[in-house]
Amino acid sequence: MRAEVSQLKMALPSFQLWLALQLLAAACASAVHPRKLARLGEEGDITYDVEGFILDLAACFKGLLLYIEHRYYGKSMPFGSENQAFQNSSTLGYLSSEQALADYAQVIVDVKKNLSAENCPAIAVGASYGGMLASWFRIKYPHIAIGALASSSPILYFDDITPQNGYHVVVTKDFRDNSESCYNTIKQSWSEIDRIAAEPNGLMTLSNKFNACSPLNTSQELKDYLEIMYVSAAQYDNPPYYPVERTCRGIDGAPEGTDILGRIVAGLKSRFRGWDSCHDIFTFELSNKSAWDWQTCTQIVMPIGYGYNETMFEAEPFDINNYTKDCLDVFGIVPRPHWMTTEFGGHDIKTVLGNFASNIIFANGLRDPYSIGGVLEDISDSVVAVHTEHGAHCSDLHPPTPDDPDWLVAQRDKEIKIISAWTAEYYAKLATK
Repeated sequence: MRAEVSQLKMALPSFQLWLALQLLAAACASAVHPRKLARLGEEGDITYDVEGFILDLAACFKGLLLYIEHRYYGKSMPFGSENQAFQNSSTLGYLSSEQALADYAQVIVDVKKNLSAENCPAIAVGASYGGMLASWFRIKYPHIAIGALASSSPILYFDDITPQNGYHVVVTKDFRDNSESCYNTIKQSWSEIDRIAAEPNGLMTLSNKFNACSPLNTSQELKDYLEIMYVSAAQYDNPPYYPVERTCRGIDGAPEGTDILGRIVAGLKSRFRGWDSCHDIFTFELSNKSAWDWQTCTQIVMPIGYGYNETMFEAEPFDINNYTKDCLDVFGIVPRPHWMTTEFGGHDIKTVLGNFASNIIFANGLRDPYSIGGVLEDISDSVVAVHTEHGAHCSDLHPPTPDDPDWLVAQRDKEIKIISAWTAEYYAKLATK
């Protein structure tokens, strides 16, 4: 299912969405103004990553952290069980971003009411898909959340707003900026894989060379797998591990005379410990038991593709017809490629959001391939873009450490300062009522 490989990149591990709710009922009436930090859950179990900068953010504002799991993920299954929820398109039909946002709104209202804290402000915080939800939540429910921190949220990677090849162009730039020779080796490896695969017992040769637990069936399996390795390295090229640098260090540091694929293997060994033990050569395929696959087949249709010689990868243009066929085969549904911009907007975003939106931080690291579909320029005084040249996916919401680089510390400090201004303004207006 080649049409799905690029689309499923966001299904790589990413942070969930919080709703940062600054509140505690008793403290809400005190001189110390608490806030409610609400993290809005996204495509994963709520227990997956309840950690990181969001905990420091909640502590900084003396806030209650409310983490709301996205419906159809983790244990939040309608119809009583996962089997019932994923039974068919009728039961899955209640899985959408809009329904999830409505859930968050209802939970926040109920929690604040139960704690007698109706006047406490709430800030939505999220990353990746969660960041998209955070920004959309602020736009859709401004009476419930006074602001949103949306980290690594590619809300502009729909329709024709962002070039289809943008994601892989950034991946390529990350590798090429690190090492020209590493970039060239990767680019040359694709034809070398096909050349060896065409030889007698060529697939077994490749299977042995890459230490596959099971023999390869096609050369495309290996190429898809390597593509996933490279894009995940670029997407999560954050400190302290820097997987792009580690991969290129292995490729460039292979002994003199090592052939192209030997260098590729050396790059994988450099990046991953325990590479010498056998491992699965996996690729992404649509599954009728995957909530994320359902969402990408119904509304979250990101047209990610690339042509010949546009990136370090072989050409793989986005084809909506093939995409639709795969979704029909697995779910029996036709994707709606234009729905997200219809529901949440995106075209001419500076003018549109500049006319009515406020209090949103769009945070990005420009080494993140998804940043190409993010908001990278300030839209107004309060809808702002905070980005760094060095950061990658969700870097600002990773757990802070004493070894964090100065640019990352500065980004987080800036986000705290902006949120502090929002809450100060909120309480100043509340005091006049």
